[in-house]
Amino acid sequence: MDSEKLSNLVRRFFLPLIFLAGLLTGCVASRNAKFDEITVQRINLVEPDGTLRMVISNHTRLPGLIVRGKEQPFERPQAGMLFYNDEGSENGGLVFGGHRNAKGEIVDSGGSLTFDKYDANQIVQLAGVDDKDDKFAGLMVGESKPGGDSPNRIWVGRKDDGTATVALMDGNGRKRLVMEVPESGAAKISFLDADGKVLSELVPAKAK
Repeated sequence: MDSEKLSNLVRRFFLPLIFLAGLLTGCVASRNAKFDEITVQRINLVEPDGTLRMVISNHTRLPGLIVRGKEQPFERPQAGMLFYNDEGSENGGLVFGGHRNAKGEIVDSGGSLTFDKYDANQIVQLAGVDDKDDKFAGLMVGESKPGGDSPNRIWVGRKDDGTATVALMDGNGRKRLVMEVPESGAAKISFLDADGKVLSELVPAKAK
């Protein structure tokens, strides 16, 4: 076989095989890639069919509200991680932020971890906020009706004045029983009516 025929045989047969082998090797390597460090603006975690399950993103690229794969505009002043259910609908997330505005005031400072009810709003939230508008930290448990209100039912945390509080609310989100311990230590338990009026209080004898 002369050199020209040998060259043609290599180009037609062996080179495509070599290319295919390299491609397959690259695919296998990419599935098991390891990195010491990676810098990105956003990561999308998806199912084999492309359904979005989680987004990790900076503030600029954090998506709006996504329901069944369709995104609606929704302004978020934080960066974070958003969770999505099997249908590609948002069902919770972890967000965090904080900065000074043009006046030097602290805004949007804190973090929040939430979990949502199916096709409705959040029912559990762990939050800590400390900025010009709010100063609180605690756990909230609520109810959420599809397309309806989302009243809080339980709050355990610290208020902006430093008071440690446990509040139990009715189905309309109105406080009915509140246990409080301020920084001074004078604890009390209050029972309230639907209008927020205190019906009775329990206070230790020494604190009366």
